[in-house]
Amino acid sequence: MIDLINIAVALATIAFGAIGLFAPRYTAQVLDLEFGASEMGKSELRASAGGLFVALGAGAIVIGAPLAYGMIGLAYLGAGVGRLAANLLDDLPQPKGWVFFAVEAVCAAWLIGANLL
Repeated sequence: MIDLINIAVALATIAFGAIGLFAPRYTAQVLDLEFGASEMGKSELRASAGGLFVALGAGAIVIGAPLAYGMIGLAYLGAGVGRLAANLLDDLPQPKGWVFFAVEAVCAAWLIGANLL
């Protein structure tokens, strides 16, 4: 059962990343981001919210080891900590900020708890 949930979370990670990679304008809209005069904003979304998560999810599936899935969990943990700080310190649109945090926290908790602890 752990293996199936790990793969499901990795596939969701790939799907989230694919949206960032192939639909950066949509991703920017969902995240309330605006592009400026430069195309670097799209490049950053394709890289950090796109390709990075596609590679994390695909790599974990290919490697297939608990440590690989745990590393995705650590990435979600880092994202969740940043999102929590933003929710507490910045003027985020609510409840969107808390929903994103909940997704990151649940993914981190599962992947770390099931694979690293």
